Amino acid sequence: MDARELIDKYHMNTYSRFPVTLIRGEGARVWDDEGNEYIDLVAGIAVNVLGHCHPAVVEAVKEQVERLIHCSNLYYNEPQAKAARILAEAAPKDLNKVFFCNSGTESVECAIKLARKFTRRTKFIAFEGGFHGRTMGALSATWKPEFREPFEPLVPEFEHVPYGNVSAVEKAIDDDTAAVIVEPVQGEAGVRIPPEGFLRELRELCDEHGVLLIVDEVQSGMGRTGKFFAFEHEGVLPDIVCLAKGLGGGVPVGTTIAREEVAEAFEPGDHGSTFGGNPLACAAVCAAVRTVLEENLPEAAERKGKLAMRILSEAEDVAEDVRGRGLMIGVEVGDDERAEDVAREMLDRGVLVNVTSGDVIRLVPPLVIGEDELEKALVELVDALRASG
Repeated sequence: MDARELIDKYHMNTYSRFPVTLIRGEGARVWDDEGNEYIDLVAGIAVNVLGHCHPAVVEAVKEQVERLIHCSNLYYNEPQAKAARILAEAAPKDLNKVFFCNSGTESVECAIKLARKFTRRTKFIAFEGGFHGRTMGALSATWKPEFREPFEPLVPEFEHVPYGNVSAVEKAIDDDTAAVIVEPVQGEAGVRIPPEGFLRELRELCDEHGVLLIVDEVQSGMGRTGKFFAFEHEGVLPDIVCLAKGLGGGVPVGTTIAREEVAEAFEPGDHGSTFGGNPLACAAVCAAVRTVLEENLPEAAERKGKLAMRILSEAEDVAEDVRGRGLMIGVEVGDDERAEDVAREMLDRGVLVNVTSGDVIRLVPPLVIGEDELEKALVELVDALRASG
């Protein structure tokens, strides 16, 4: 039996998969078990910011795996200490306390608990279209009914308001509101970008009411939008930030970063993770973050994003909308079936893309993708859109 047959037989039926078995990757390219080569514009759903098997991450993991893989948080370990410092130094001033976990949804769970502990309040305001994860607390903050309804009742006291609408947030805030949780760019909703000034106005409103601002950078962080954190485009300072996906350069790891005053609400025993902050993952974090900063990959993402938007402007007559920030781009085609057909067609053209929010082709390539590779892939996409239109 091959990998597809084994997964179909033994793995729970939780994913819709393309009929491709990937076996190797390098940079922005991957190969399947039949020898076909693809330019990867999915990047593990925004995970592989450094591409596949980046030498810095590979070397760090190889070195660490021979020294110490896991020791639990009963003891100190050097990679965790170094990873905490490098993240605190990469974040804006005052965001200087971190908690390591294993995924984006876990980072959101930590943020929810921390906000309740610090404020002694229970209510959260989230946004229509928002995606924050699939565990019960993060799922409660997530908007999409298809994700939520099969598992209700969820955690109570989460209210959703229209994305980008500060007035709606103000109406929803009351004396029980602990925090507002927001994505600076909504990834799963189809790369939706809020009006300019939205985060600044949210920050001012939260300050006025003594409410915490949680910014979910799980998909938009690590330089993807042209800044290390997407909230930096507006010069705001959140109280809590959630980060994962690209954080380990492909190795599973997440973190919650908070202002010191907020983080001090946690005491030993309030929160924890057996695997969180393990030496192996933290070695990858150090390598990934250092590479993003030293190679100025946020600037590269901004430059390549502008190139991508110029190329995709040629598809404006066959798409409902083309929008993006840096290398986080959505092409809305107006029809769910058409979007899926184009994604499958792109496989035959040697390019990986995926569909989110039904009719949006999402492009989140590695930040290290070559401009020639990016142009080649996007020319194919424009051609496939024209052929499907």
